[in-house]
Amino acid sequence: MILSIILGAMLLLASFTLKNNQNQFSKFSSLLKILGVLVILLGLFSSMFKQIDAGKVGVQSLYGSVQPDILQSGLHLINPLLDITDYDIQTQNYTMSAVHSEGAQEGDDAIRVLSNDGLEVVIDLTVLYRIDPQSAPKIFKQIGVNYTDKIVRPVTRTRIRDNAVYYDAVALYSTKRNEFQQRIFKTIEADFKSRGLVLEQLLIRNINLPASVKATIESKINAEQDAQKMQFVLQKEKQEAERKRVEAQGIADYQRIISTGLSDKQLQYEQIKAQKELAASPNTKIIFMNGKNTPLILSDK
Repeated sequence: MILSIILGAMLLLASFTLKNNQNQFSKFSSLLKILGVLVILLGLFSSMFKQIDAGKVGVQSLYGSVQPDILQSGLHLINPLLDITDYDIQTQNYTMSAVHSEGAQEGDDAIRVLSNDGLEVVIDLTVLYRIDPQSAPKIFKQIGVNYTDKIVRPVTRTRIRDNAVYYDAVALYSTKRNEFQQRIFKTIEADFKSRGLVLEQLLIRNINLPASVKATIESKINAEQDAQKMQFVLQKEKQEAERKRVEAQGIADYQRIISTGLSDKQLQYEQIKAQKELAASPNTKIIFMNGKNTPLILSDK
C-alpha cells in the first residue's frame, strides 16, 4: 500500500510539474494526474483486504496500538492503515539434543543438570506447544514474534534444572523418570500459560549418565539377571526332585499293594491260566510228572 501511494504521489507531482512548464511534454500532465490518482486508489483498495492463511491468526496494530480483536483464517475487509502480524497457532516443536543435527540449534544443545547426588546428567528433550489464539495480541505486545527464543527455550531449560535437583542420577535414569517428566510438565505448563502459550507434551528423548555411573548400573543389572537365572535353575531342580519323589512314592505304593493283595491261591490260579494258554499252542508238548506237582511244558522243537 505505501509503495503504491508513494508511486501515485510521484506521478501527481510530475503532472503538476509538466503542467507548469510549457514544453512538448506538458500535454501529458493530465494523463499523469489520472494515472497517479488511479495508482493511489488501487493501493488503498488492495490494502483494505487481508488474507489470513489456515492455521494462523492476524494481530492488528494501528500506529503502535495493538487491537484486542484477532483475525481468524480467511479473507477480511480491514482499515487500510492497520498493520497485520501473522501468528502460527498450529502445534510447534522445539528440540534440544546432544546430537548436532537433531536440535533446533546447531551443535550440542542438550540440557546439562546436576542431580541430587551431585552428578551431571545430560537430557535430550522435545517440547510440543502452540499459541493460544486469544492470547496472540498479548504475545505481540509483551514478547513479539520471537517467542521461541525468549520464552520456550529459557523457561524449559530453567525448570528442568530446578526440578532435577530433587532426584538422584540413577533414579532419573530408571525408576523416577516418569515422575520427573510429569513434574517438569506441570511447572513448564504453568509458565507457558501465563505467557499465552499452551504446552501440549513434553518428551524426554534420552537421559545420559556419567560413564562411571553407567558401568555401575550395568554391573548391577548383570548381577540381578544372574540371580534371577540361578533362582530359575533352583526352582527347576526343586520341581524335578518333587517329580522323582512322587514317582518313587507311586512305585512303593504299587509294590505294597501287590505284596499285600495277592494270596497263594490267587497266584496258583494265575499260573494255571498261563499254562492253559501255553498248552493250547500247537508248538508245545505237555508232560505230567505226577498228579500233585505242576506239569512241565516242553516245546517240540
